[in-house]
Amino acid sequence: MQHLKIYSKQDVLSLTKLRRFETKLGEQIQVVQDPFQLEQSIKQSTAEYILFGIPEDIGVKANESLGGTDTAWIPFLQSFLNIQSNDFIGGSEILLIGHFDFGDIQYAIENNAHGFDERLEAYRHAVNIIDDEVEVLVRLITANEKIPLVIGGGHNNSYPLIKGAAKGLHKAGIIPIAQINCVNLDAHTDYRPVEGRHSGNAFRYAEEDGYLQKYCVIGVHENYIPQNIWIDIVNNPFIDLISYEDIFILEKRNFTQAVAHATGFTEDNYIGLELDLDCIENTLSSAISPSGLYPLHARQYLTFAATDSKIAYLHICEGATRLNDGRKSETTGKLISYLVSDFIKARE
Repeated sequence: MQHLKIYSKQDVLSLTKLRRFETKLGEQIQVVQDPFQLEQSIKQSTAEYILFGIPEDIGVKANESLGGTDTAWIPFLQSFLNIQSNDFIGGSEILLIGHFDFGDIQYAIENNAHGFDERLEAYRHAVNIIDDEVEVLVRLITANEKIPLVIGGGHNNSYPLIKGAAKGLHKAGIIPIAQINCVNLDAHTDYRPVEGRHSGNAFRYAEEDGYLQKYCVIGVHENYIPQNIWIDIVNNPFIDLISYEDIFILEKRNFTQAVAHATGFTEDNYIGLELDLDCIENTLSSAISPSGLYPLHARQYLTFAATDSKIAYLHICEGATRLNDGRKSETTGKLISYLVSDFIKARE
């Protein structure tokens, strides 16, 4: 994991605004005691949750989408570390490792790959490097019976999260085979064909490689389901889909019923709990939408699923505070902070 940057307590406190008569999460959160003994530090920690970031947009660019998903991690941290430490959420239950920095790979691609096709191929090759490093860390965390809290980054990272969690839980003797389920709140299925790794096909790769057993995606926009993917899903008993239109336009079931269906469909195994921020209306992301869920729905989703499922990991991805076309948002980081804290509070 040569691209993993491990934080010290001083790094954490530099982002924490200390205030008299108050205690912030950044003051209570745990850090790695010995960067050269990462596994030992994780194993010995009393924390249940292991937090790290993957601020990259390589997978998004490999999917021919707009870059910017590398910008949400630090704003999230600045918000999250300044939450009040209180009876609702303390901070000591979390170990903050740090983040992956793949900037050297991005720099090499942008300065050496010429032309659209060559650059696209280079980005897709680079995603494999990200996959390998993320998988190692997630496998290490889950093998020690901790829950990874992962902030992206593109949705490409679901593949190494699924693979790493499946291997880690199996190594720990928690599951009989290295295979888990996934529930995803998303405007898209991210089940595109195997054509080289990118942010649009993580779940397809995870399934074909044997690490994903069941997959249920909630809130997909019917306008963005390719016909070939729709046919694949309809004919696969291990995949289910509840569209945005079924919930909010046709009102075949309400949102809580949709989430309950997803957790019921996947209840026979541990789940990777996924949330793609492009499903939330007007939230800055690689595929921002004028029509979608409200932040309230996303918070309810994580709270419900956290209490109704056996959790392998939490992954919140695709958010941005600045896109490559110049659009900006000052609230994305704070939104992610609410979502992570909701998840933790729901499980206490």
